Amino acid sequence: MRLKKWAIVALSIVTAVSLAACSSDKGTATDAKGVGFKEKIEKRGKFIAGVKFDSNLFGFKDPADQTVKGFEVDLMKEFTKRTFGDVNMLELKEVTSKTREKMLTSGEIDVIAATMTITPKRKETADFSRVYFLAGQALLVKKGSPIKDVKDLNGKQVGTAKGAVSGKNLKAINKDAVVKEYSNYAEAFQALRSGIIDAVTTDDGILAGMAKQDPNYEVIGNRFSKEPYGVAVDKKNKDLLEAMNKFLDATMQDGTYNQLYKKWFGQDAPKDLPKDAVLELQPGVEG
Repeated sequence: MRLKKWAIVALSIVTAVSLAACSSDKGTATDAKGVGFKEKIEKRGKFIAGVKFDSNLFGFKDPADQTVKGFEVDLMKEFTKRTFGDVNMLELKEVTSKTREKMLTSGEIDVIAATMTITPKRKETADFSRVYFLAGQALLVKKGSPIKDVKDLNGKQVGTAKGAVSGKNLKAINKDAVVKEYSNYAEAFQALRSGIIDAVTTDDGILAGMAKQDPNYEVIGNRFSKEPYGVAVDKKNKDLLEAMNKFLDATMQDGTYNQLYKKWFGQDAPKDLPKDAVLELQPGVEG
């Protein structure tokens, strides 16, 4: 009889372990206590989005009134309002190309909405929403500069941000360009304006924001990459990823996305924006 009881207990343990494993394998959207992202965020009282403070048009801290503005900022405001019913629950935290992934995986922020290109390598450590912006790498120079394209960068100093793939991409196309990395794009742009470097390279949307700040500079040359932006979410938060995708789809269908796109970029959003995509570079360039 005692042996039979022990067999029943053992079977119960095995069954419980198996059920737990199955639940884990399904990639549930809750934590170990069964709490979903919305409940956790509502309990905390804040939805924390990592955004840029130095990228005009996308995420930029306006020195005039010290508020953070931009296309990605407005998207996060709209997500917060629709998901939690109160835009004031949104907390914007500054990230850079170098810091954003660590801040996400550490739980310091809930999402990254910061001109982040979807790459195969980045998808190993984070999940990405559908594509919400398609950029291409280019060059920013002072008007009248003899630099007209990547081939003109031999021996020239080109600035970019630490943690971005732009410098690596550029060196793969022109190994004779001299890449200088700065803490953020604002510092790189200031170095260009001060005459320390000859050009800045990154995604054309970010460069357009710089040119808008100072019309003495212009974006030049052919784009040498296709860079899809997605909202990055920690791999543990599957329900947050699902909510973000539903939100982006809804805004693209109801016209809100186009309204925000036009507000910041002065034209209608592209009709052929891909849903899923990763970085594409010129032949011979590896991301």
